[in-house]
Amino acid sequence: MSASDRLAELGVDLPAAPVPLGAYAPAKRVGTQVFTSGQLPIDANGEILTGRLGDDVEVNAGKRAARLAILRALSAVVSVTGDIDAIREVVRVCVFVNSRPDFTDQALVANGASELLIELFGEEGRHVRSAVGVAALPANAAVEVELVVEAA
Repeated sequence: MSASDRLAELGVDLPAAPVPLGAYAPAKRVGTQVFTSGQLPIDANGEILTGRLGDDVEVNAGKRAARLAILRALSAVVSVTGDIDAIREVVRVCVFVNSRPDFTDQALVANGASELLIELFGEEGRHVRSAVGVAALPANAAVEVELVVEAA
C-alpha cells in the first residue's frame, strides 16, 4: 500500500506546504535526498502547540505535537518532490523537545513522529533519530522536527 493510501486510510490530510518565516527554504533537494528545515507543531486551526515538557505539557501531548510537526515536514518534502509517494525511504529524523532540564523522556515524545512514519512507509519509514531536549524553541513550540528522506 502506498503512503498516500495509508494517509487516506488513517483519515489524515497533509497540511499545506509550510511558508518560511525567514531567509530559508522549508525543504531542499540534494541529489536523491530531501532535507527539511525545522517544522513546528501547527494544528488544523493554525495554532502552534506550545509549552515545555515536564512543566505544562505531558508526554502524550508532546507526542501529538511531534506527529503534527512531522506531517508539516512531510508537506515540505512534497513541496519539492510533488508527491508523498515519491518518498522511497525515511533516512533521519531529529526532534527538538522544549523541556525542563530534569525531563528525560524526549525519546517518548519523538515517538509521535517516528511511529507515524513507520505507519505510513512500513520498514522504509524506520529511520535513525535524535531526540534532544532544549531550553526553548521558536514561538515557545513544544517540539521542532527535521526530516531527511530518500526520494525518487
